[in-house]
Amino acid sequence: MENSLPPIPAKRYFTIGEVGDLCGVKPHVLRYWEQEFTQLRPMKRRGNRRYYQHHEVLMIRRIRDLLYDQGFTISGARNKMQELLQQERDKHLAGEVRLDGLDVLDGQEPPDDEFVDTVPASLEDTGNPHKWLLVRQELAAIRELLSANY
Repeated sequence: MENSLPPIPAKRYFTIGEVGDLCGVKPHVLRYWEQEFTQLRPMKRRGNRRYYQHHEVLMIRRIRDLLYDQGFTISGARNKMQELLQQERDKHLAGEVRLDGLDVLDGQEPPDDEFVDTVPASLEDTGNPHKWLLVRQELAAIRELLSANY
């Protein structure tokens, strides 16, 4: 069934509606899967809006395949995902696999301007709040990389 799914566009963040369309599941199913699969942690912004990254879309497609095409139960799919992630960790530790997603530090802007609103006044006093915005973006990208791979 995965062959009938549309290709994933080359962009950094996807809304829950876009992910639903890309993976063939409804948004309420995605929210439920977040509760059942701890590996699935989209970034949340103002108003609890979810933003998924490319690796999370791939993970959702894998979960969908396990549940809908291979007939796993939620518990079985959760165990299989843990097993697959452990295999990826083992490969990484053995030096066989390069970390994916290192290109996320390319300086693209986040989906909205909320970071500018959250720069503490003490940082604004340095005369260059945009510099701190870039630092925060890089730290958020590093956090996402670490949470996706470990």
